[in-house]
Amino acid sequence: MTVLPDDGLTLASEFPEAPHEQWQHLVAGVLRKSGKELSGDAAEDALSTLLEDGLDVRPLYTAATARETAPGTGLPGFAPFVRGGRAEGNTLAGWDVRQRHLTADNDAVLADLENGVTSLWLGVGGTGIPVASLATVLDGVYLDLAPVALDAGDETAAAAGLLLGLYEERGVADDAARGNLGADPLGHEARTGRPAYDLASVAGLARRCADRYPGLRALTVDALPYHEAGGSAAQELGCSLATGVAYLRGLTAAGLSVAEACAQLEFRYAATADQFLTIAKLRAARRLWARVAEVCGAPDAGAQRQHAVTSTVMMTRRDPWVNMLRTTVATLAAGVGGADSVTVLPFDDALGLPDAFARRIARNTSTVLIEESHLSRVIDPAGGSWYVERLTDELAHAAWEFFQLIERAGGQEAALRSGTVGERLAETWSARSRKLATRREPITGVSEFPHLTEKPVDRAPAPEQPTGGLPRVRRDEAYEALRARSDAHLAATGARPRVYLAAFGPAAAHSARVSFAANLFQAGGIEPVTEGTFEESGAREVCLCSSDTLYAERAGTVAAELRAAGAEHVLLAGRPGDHPGVDSYLFAGCDAVALLSTALDRMGVS
Repeated sequence: MTVLPDDGLTLASEFPEAPHEQWQHLVAGVLRKSGKELSGDAAEDALSTLLEDGLDVRPLYTAATARETAPGTGLPGFAPFVRGGRAEGNTLAGWDVRQRHLTADNDAVLADLENGVTSLWLGVGGTGIPVASLATVLDGVYLDLAPVALDAGDETAAAAGLLLGLYEERGVADDAARGNLGADPLGHEARTGRPAYDLASVAGLARRCADRYPGLRALTVDALPYHEAGGSAAQELGCSLATGVAYLRGLTAAGLSVAEACAQLEFRYAATADQFLTIAKLRAARRLWARVAEVCGAPDAGAQRQHAVTSTVMMTRRDPWVNMLRTTVATLAAGVGGADSVTVLPFDDALGLPDAFARRIARNTSTVLIEESHLSRVIDPAGGSWYVERLTDELAHAAWEFFQLIERAGGQEAALRSGTVGERLAETWSARSRKLATRREPITGVSEFPHLTEKPVDRAPAPEQPTGGLPRVRRDEAYEALRARSDAHLAATGARPRVYLAAFGPAAAHSARVSFAANLFQAGGIEPVTEGTFEESGAREVCLCSSDTLYAERAGTVAAELRAAGAEHVLLAGRPGDHPGVDSYLFAGCDAVALLSTALDRMGVS
């Protein structure tokens, strides 16, 4: 009988180490089967993915890759804070579950706090919670246990004064007050286009917090306006750095030390369903801010406090239930990335005010990840991943370049007012819009696997958000416009615009292209008809679906027969070619939005 070694590792060590070139050779063999004759580095490059900011995601990372690029990451609680701003991370109680409220609904606030939420993010002023109603909204809230973060725009001074008055009125000890007063002059200007409110009053709030409330911060560096205007991860980080530096200059000019000024800032970032990019973004943000603090002469003050919010850009209005999956992945990424506080937007956020069910799912998302998935038990669980470490490093460099561009333009305030920031964000969004239009970046439930017969989810209108500054974009906006046209046509005529899918040949020849065409047409609100004859379909347009071989043999004949039966426009699901009688083509990578919009125009759908 053979006795196995008891260390469990000897067997593995007996296998010869496969060189990187051998792996590339295997990849080349697979690519050859798909008609691509590539070898060596070229074969590996073929499997790489180019992200925004020029980031190149490789198909394989090794220890050698990490050694080439990634600097030392240190330990949690120590510079450069890549692995976390606090030595204990989130291991004691998980991250702070911060729920957002935009209306004066005290019952909803208390329900959240009684069922897992640990802090509140209140939209105050404007069309949100009236400043005068702040005390009512917080009635019954233990302010020494539940931190409050304000978002009050140009009513910040009044809202902050009222909240500080509540602390005194309710006997909250100075060192027990937690949260953020939410002053963010540059963020407010980015949202509204109006010049920032007086930074001197902000400095006064910061001085008051530094002297009396050690757990309370006065300022928020909100990077969401740049993300929500279509900015990339590097642009979001670069704008946050430039804003933070501007606030440091203002606060130190008002008499605060660099360490005191740093302690008054909390940074807010978007968390998306691109989990690795979100993880890397939060890790890179801490490293970058640590570098700023070091250059300013306060390296020990560079532990960035982070509030992550699930992205509004990724949320969809159609099939909103899928948003639960998106926010779950985004929350996982925020927690793994080391965010101190996480806000999970309800799945119906894009439709209006969330109902009680949506708020419950939102807060339970964090609870499940903390209590059942145990994500907070390990600090920086992605640390040491060759991929994550390199992505963090590359993103940090890209963000630093954008930060330097803003500084050369005169700083964040000047770059906003000159249009430099807005122009760069618009360029990024334009490039991404092309990927969305061609479905290179799919949107599940919208551009992929749409559900035309879904019942709409109705919600009460949410308070209007500030406008006048940077735009707010959504990934689904082009498809939403198409679907809205279809909905209006349905309401007016009782039927959606239709297209007849003319499949010919055996099922194996056409089934894949029938599915492809049906998905594409439904993304624009056009109902595909596959049963019965063309005459019975009620459609005026037809799409041929079959194999390339059968197209060459029969497409022209089938197109002529359908035109004789009344078809006004003939499309073909496949690459453009020489097919008599075919007017346009559907294929992977075609501009689906333009094609669908033109089809609706032809059908008289305004």
